[in-house]
Amino acid sequence: MSRYQTLAEQTEKLIVDGVLRPGEKLPSVRNACRIHDVSPITVTQAYYLLESRGLIEARPKSGYFVRARLGKNLPEPEMTHPVGGSTELQVSDFIFQILDSVRDPSVVPLGSSFPSPYLFPLDKLGRYLANAARRFDPLATVTDLPPGNEELRRQLALRYLAQGANVSPQEIVITSGAMEGLNLCLQAVTRPGDLIAIESPTFYAGLQASERLGLKVIEIPSHPREGVSLSALTDALRHHPIKACLFMLNFANPTGSRVSDENKKALLELLRRHDVPLIEDDVYAELYFGQQAPLCSKAEDRTGLVMQVSSFSKSLAPGYRLGWVAAGRYARAIQRQKLSLSLATTIPVQIALADYLKQGGYENHLRHLRNTLATQEATLVQAIERYFPPGTKLARPQGGYFLWLELPAGVDTLSLHQRALSEGISIAPGPIFSAKREFSHHLRLNFGHPDSARLDAAMASLGRLIAS
Repeated sequence: MSRYQTLAEQTEKLIVDGVLRPGEKLPSVRNACRIHDVSPITVTQAYYLLESRGLIEARPKSGYFVRARLGKNLPEPEMTHPVGGSTELQVSDFIFQILDSVRDPSVVPLGSSFPSPYLFPLDKLGRYLANAARRFDPLATVTDLPPGNEELRRQLALRYLAQGANVSPQEIVITSGAMEGLNLCLQAVTRPGDLIAIESPTFYAGLQASERLGLKVIEIPSHPREGVSLSALTDALRHHPIKACLFMLNFANPTGSRVSDENKKALLELLRRHDVPLIEDDVYAELYFGQQAPLCSKAEDRTGLVMQVSSFSKSLAPGYRLGWVAAGRYARAIQRQKLSLSLATTIPVQIALADYLKQGGYENHLRHLRNTLATQEATLVQAIERYFPPGTKLARPQGGYFLWLELPAGVDTLSLHQRALSEGISIAPGPIFSAKREFSHHLRLNFGHPDSARLDAAMASLGRLIAS
């Protein structure tokens, strides 16, 4: 074993043993040379090796930090196997009952769908918003009607261009959050009684939107790390009159799965052959943990079939309710749906976020946010390993802020939800992510909130409730 490999092994042991904890900074190359009496090239090679193993990460102008991709002691859940056939939805009352429980700020928000608002530059955004209100042009009440503020759409088009996607500002429609965007897309390509494909498990908001529009759904199996099954989707398209697919390809809610770049291209080609549009809920794409962003599906969309829905709610501006649809061939239809549904998105907010993007700083914020979420993920995984009983299975995400767990078969997460609430802890039980209320012993946990003694105590209590 060479000297750099020996140094890497020693450092890895310190990470695994918890001496070096997630988020802690490693000695600089200069200090490591002095401590270990080795050359700079030895330290650099050792750090590169640790980085390739996912244990540490380089942060620009800051050095190397422990990333600690732990969780090796926990097996991974397998591919889901939803019951076949289409389903008429009756889920809203059930979901609302669960969601009402997570609004209380005194409850530890492990079941929340939102990251901590303290992770975002809300003070800075507030100054941009105040400035936009002060210099508000009355003509903007007309000019910024759908598809939306021209400068904001141009800034979004530039971000797509940086991802290798040639998206015209004319096909971008500004919406009041991603939820409105999803509804507009569904309304543009379906009618009541139509069948759409969703992954299983899936984000409950998509189920609610589909139910409201009178749609039927067919659930496509999904792997908790690799995402929707292409073979199952191929079979479903062959045998069912599917009008659209509603998928999350990047860090899906609730599993955190990511469809690989290769499979993403194959998926888009499959849908092109069948001329079936893809409604992609892509709100977590900016929250990747590695050095490389996932492939943007719009970069591979040659025929305009992809309607990519996103927003700033999860990456920059929670509460501002500003999203968009890169709508491809459906831009005109979605623009008309927007006009008839809500007329316009709040114009000063559009102006403020356009100015923020134009002035820069968004990328620096995103780098810090990604590093913070990666650290918080490692911390929550360590708590699961420490407190949860044998038989727990865990899917490790490559981004986002959710963990998907499969608990021992005897655990009913709906009952667990009620018991946890009585102790001031919210969780998201598995059945709310299924049209047929499957996944009775699964749950989703949110790691988008900073580590604290309160959070650790909640995980200890939750582990005790599961074991009992």
